[in-house]
Amino acid sequence: MDESQKLYRYEMRFFGQVQGVGFRYTAYNAACGEGATGWVKNDWDGTVLMQIQGNLGQIAKVLKKIEDEIFIEIDRIEKKLIPVQDAEKRFSVR
Repeated sequence: MDESQKLYRYEMRFFGQVQGVGFRYTAYNAACGEGATGWVKNDWDGTVLMQIQGNLGQIAKVLKKIEDEIFIEIDRIEKKLIPVQDAEKRFSVR
C-alpha cells in the first residue's frame, strides 16, 4: 500500500467556542467531501468529540476546513491515535 493512502484513526476533543457554531455540520460536510469516515458529537462539558478516519491528507484537509470556519474558535485539540475500524463506511453526526 502506498504510504500516502494508509488509513489512520484519531479521537480528537476540541476546546473553545465549538458548540452552537455549526461545528458538527462543518465537520460532517468536510469529512464527506474528503471521503473520511467517523463521527462527531457535542459533549456534556462544552467540548466537541470527533473520531475521524482517513489518510493523513484527508484528515488534514478536514481539520483545515473546520479551523477556517469563521464562527468556530478552537483553543486547543487533544488528539490520540486509535485503532482503524475497517468496516466503517461513512461519517455521521451523533
